[in-house]
Amino acid sequence: MTDELLVERDGPVAILTLNRPDRMNAITAPMLDALSREIVAADRDRDVRVIVLTGAGRGFCAGLDLKDAASGQGIGSGQGVGSVVQKFDLRDAPPMVLHNCDTPTVCALNGAAAGYGMDLALGCDIRIAADTAKIAAAFTRRGVLPESGGTWLMPRLLGWAKAAELAFTGRTLMADQCLELGLVNQVVPADQLMETTRALAAEIAGNAPLAVQATKRMMRMAMDETFEANVHHVFLQLLPLFRSQDFKEGLAAFIEKRDPKFEGR
Repeated sequence: MTDELLVERDGPVAILTLNRPDRMNAITAPMLDALSREIVAADRDRDVRVIVLTGAGRGFCAGLDLKDAASGQGIGSGQGVGSVVQKFDLRDAPPMVLHNCDTPTVCALNGAAAGYGMDLALGCDIRIAADTAKIAAAFTRRGVLPESGGTWLMPRLLGWAKAAELAFTGRTLMADQCLELGLVNQVVPADQLMETTRALAAEIAGNAPLAVQATKRMMRMAMDETFEANVHHVFLQLLPLFRSQDFKEGLAAFIEKRDPKFEGR
């Protein structure tokens, strides 16, 4: 365990907070290890219906801790790279577990997201940004590339040309620019960020969790398969949903003109 990642439960919502505010939540190996474990644990927990990822203090995540790397310690140094490679199978790294997670993920982008932090934010399903937030694709300015999902995510979110411009120049985008490009879903005043995020998470959590998870799973698969293949996969997902208690509850609530109470069964 590490105090570099805070875990909170708000009913069916799990809130994971990167917790190195004095270093703008720059990443460390213990932080990555904890983040992977907690995402997997939340995804497996039947009582968790939404995962929120955010940062403590005024930044979301500054990416690689360059001070540690420059001093020969931590990720990015020779010693750090070796330890991370030995510790992590890439299938267990945060970008992979985030991508494969069936539980909806929402990023509450409370401040700057740079490098690895940008990739983490873009890896979430939905992003709510504070008006003070910004995204910095600073990889090429540091002699590296978007190593944690960015080369896959950016072209799909932005289209090839816009993604190429952002990645090759290493520019920083302010919150309103991110909204204009579609990198975030909405921008809100900083002091309303968590209230807005919790409200959205509660709205998602109020729907049938098996159906929400199946929808996300099919959307993810559709990114790499034909329309015909996806239609067939969706049909196979639909059959068990028809037999679920939640489907019966959804129909009953509609007929009785009341809000449904889904149990994920």
